[in-house]
Amino acid sequence: MKKLISQHQSLVLLRIGVSVLMMAHGFQRLYYNTVNDFGEFLNAKGFLIGYALAWSITLFELAGALLLALGKFTRWICLGWMVVITMGIILVHAQNGWFVVGPSTGGVEYSILLLLALTVIATNENKK
Repeated sequence: MKKLISQHQSLVLLRIGVSVLMMAHGFQRLYYNTVNDFGEFLNAKGFLIGYALAWSITLFELAGALLLALGKFTRWICLGWMVVITMGIILVHAQNGWFVVGPSTGGVEYSILLLLALTVIATNENKK
């Protein structure tokens, strides 16, 4: 049976798809003007520089998405997002269970899937 796309093409597709998803996170905060709300949430969770972190994360999601889509600094971008997503699991999603929708809402399943996708991208960065 003939392959429709190569392994390399699959990885590029995954890399661009994850980039679009992550860019959407940053873009929606800017579009809805909720970056400072995110900063207030971080401050309430005990981060002393919540506003700066919120802006840094938002800008990282936007710039990192562009860089990842272009295949630049792939491992570093993936690692940065893995840290952000893991903190999201700890601060928000773990208390909501597994499912994003259905039996529970806001759970960890989407975050875990993103972590797995980022791991695949980071560990296959230079394979063609």
